[in-house]
Amino acid sequence: MDNVPLADPRALRAYAHPIRLALVGLLRRQGPFTATRAAELTGESVASCSYHLRMLAKYGLVAEAEGGQGREKPWRATSHSTSWPGYSADPAVASAVGALNRAMVERYFAEMAHWLDRSPTEPPEWQQAAPLGDETMYLTADELARLGEAFRELLRPYAERLERPELRPEGSRRVSYVQFAHPVREVPDQAPQ
Repeated sequence: MDNVPLADPRALRAYAHPIRLALVGLLRRQGPFTATRAAELTGESVASCSYHLRMLAKYGLVAEAEGGQGREKPWRATSHSTSWPGYSADPAVASAVGALNRAMVERYFAEMAHWLDRSPTEPPEWQQAAPLGDETMYLTADELARLGEAFRELLRPYAERLERPELRPEGSRRVSYVQFAHPVREVPDQAPQ
């Protein structure tokens, strides 16, 4: 249960739906659970959650879990992560990737805003430990790719803790560490007056 790669534009667009992103995330953290429990967690209707879970199953992102019957069948995530192409020459795939990337960024920012709202009530050590900031630098595309790989390599030693709770140190919490980088939009110099 490692990674589900998506490359089909229909699967990418299906996953880009905010409720589906939320359901997969919840199943990865708290699953397995039924559509009834999904409705309680998301505030959506049971029928809506059931529909979205079936759509996610169609593309291999969730599957029926053991136990349960009929309407009370539990669902589980099929992986801890999902990946998709960073580039595609196929316009349909590129458009679907763009839609999924936008949906993910919106989700990340909503989660960060939620953290900012509640952080004053968190212990000081967690407030100080959660970074917020940016760096600007001049890089080639190859250097940016290597920087991303180095970042992923730094996180690898912690990945096993997702599936093996006995490896989690006392006081540890689930942390979302979001990485994104992009070339800066250059503003043309103002013409002299």
